[in-house]
Amino acid sequence: MESTDQLLVGLASIIVVGIAAQWLAWRARLPSILLLLVCGLLAGPVTGFLDPDEFLGELLFPLVSLSVAVILFEGGLGLNLAELRSIRPVLVRLMTVGVLATLVLSALLAHWVTQLSWPVAILFGAIMTVTGPTVIGPLLRHVRPRGQVGPVAKWEGIVADVIGATLAVLVFHAILGERSIQSTTTAAWGLVRTVLVGGGFGVLGTVMIAQPLRRHWIPDALHSPATLAVVLAIFTVAQNLQPESGLLAVTLMGFLIANQKAVPKRHIIEFKENLRVLLISSLFIVLPARLTAEDMQVLDLRGVLFVIALILVVRPVAVFLSTVGSELEWRERLFLCWMAPRGIVVAAVSALFAYRLEAAGFEDARRLAPLAFLVIIGTVAFYGLSAAFVARRLGLAEPNPQGVLLVGAGRFARGLAQILSEAGLRVALVDTNHASVSEARLAGLTATYGSALTENVDERLDLGGIGRLLAITPNEEVNALATMRFAELFGRSGVYQLVHRDLDGTGPTSSELRGRELFAPGADYWTIARKMEGGATLKRTNITATFDFEAFREQYGERALPLAKLDENGKLEVFTADSAPEVSPGDVLISLLQAEA
Repeated sequence: MESTDQLLVGLASIIVVGIAAQWLAWRARLPSILLLLVCGLLAGPVTGFLDPDEFLGELLFPLVSLSVAVILFEGGLGLNLAELRSIRPVLVRLMTVGVLATLVLSALLAHWVTQLSWPVAILFGAIMTVTGPTVIGPLLRHVRPRGQVGPVAKWEGIVADVIGATLAVLVFHAILGERSIQSTTTAAWGLVRTVLVGGGFGVLGTVMIAQPLRRHWIPDALHSPATLAVVLAIFTVAQNLQPESGLLAVTLMGFLIANQKAVPKRHIIEFKENLRVLLISSLFIVLPARLTAEDMQVLDLRGVLFVIALILVVRPVAVFLSTVGSELEWRERLFLCWMAPRGIVVAAVSALFAYRLEAAGFEDARRLAPLAFLVIIGTVAFYGLSAAFVARRLGLAEPNPQGVLLVGAGRFARGLAQILSEAGLRVALVDTNHASVSEARLAGLTATYGSALTENVDERLDLGGIGRLLAITPNEEVNALATMRFAELFGRSGVYQLVHRDLDGTGPTSSELRGRELFAPGADYWTIARKMEGGATLKRTNITATFDFEAFREQYGERALPLAKLDENGKLEVFTADSAPEVSPGDVLISLLQAEA
């Protein structure tokens, strides 16, 4: 009973601490991985409260492997084939020249700086070629850089996981084979087997998922569980046939499923995103908690110097060699130098090989896991705290973007876009009405003809400087779908739509599928349109100590519909049907003002 209670407390603690760290990181605008690592170290080697090896035992590494498989599958779902066409030359060179440069330089530094033996140093150099979507993805969503640098970094993080893990396996087998010709041949054949087994099972897994979904053999409620079962099965079988081929298989599955048209994938993507957050939160608590106080003692100034050299020497050299002569601007190349944090695969692979090498007689292999976590903490802290600043200084991103994407380019939308633009905000409109888009362009506004619901619309739109969406078309379903479509990019708190007016008795769309309701109760599309036809105008009002919001209300009464406010720092806050921001002196109030009767 005591062991059962201990297991229950341990598992619950991992989940609670992990999600709490994610929430704190969100509140403090810090990289979540950094706080997760700190919490893991506090729970493990610092306080001794959590010992994953003790209550998970032999289940620990199988659970870690399965979790990494799900994370890489979810990463594959985020790979877009259209992006690959434009970034392929740079990506190929990063995955060949860049990986080779990183391996060689990291191995040299590991041997000369941290005093690892040559075999262990070369293995550690191979592990250092891995970056990882678990840390790059959140950083890119936080920074939101413009141009090709975002897709390049995203693809590199996912593909490098597979290539780096495969290289580490080959180096590991070469080490145990004592560098004989036979072991070299075996390692080369192992690479071929990894590609064949991983690629074959990746295609097989895609067929196993796609065919039942396409033929509607599986109900919607089972789409995600069935997909998860296939992912875990394919990973396990491939991994048993050829070590590390499972990583390639699940990543390829995610990529193939994401880039086909015949199979519905919304349920799968939503479920995997939520599961990814839970798994990352748990893994980054469990793995650092495994370290002991004795492991932490091996970390000294040499380890810190290795991390500094990895950031300031290895990454810039690898990026320079990979991008010289490419179409990337110098600013994009420089930003790529600031985007190489290490993630969960580095932690998992280093812990696994440290255990195996130590059992094979390599005593200094015990230093691999502590060094790996030092690299993870150092790179996540450095890149996480500086990437946004560097992107802004290079002109590739904006701090706390306040711009607005308007879905709909009707008369009210154009007027709102005009007044927001005059206030200094970046505004873009998208609509399927040619006349409305043409009128918006004639007014000097940025307007795109097309549907906000198409698959690659966010690639056609320049969303730099834009931080929220307002769906203001007359179609309730389009508004709701647009908010769902962009909720991942702007967050649920940053997508808004007009209040629904039930003209046909069908009722509003489910609240779970809607954005935040705009402006005020009753401020639906037709009410606003009627006011515009009656001569209502959009107005900017400076709120002062002598003419405060109460005075504004007294003067205009029900004729004024407050829409949004801009504070002294240029921050935009939108009025909603269930809440209104506090309007203070110094703010600029934007409202729809009806003409006097």
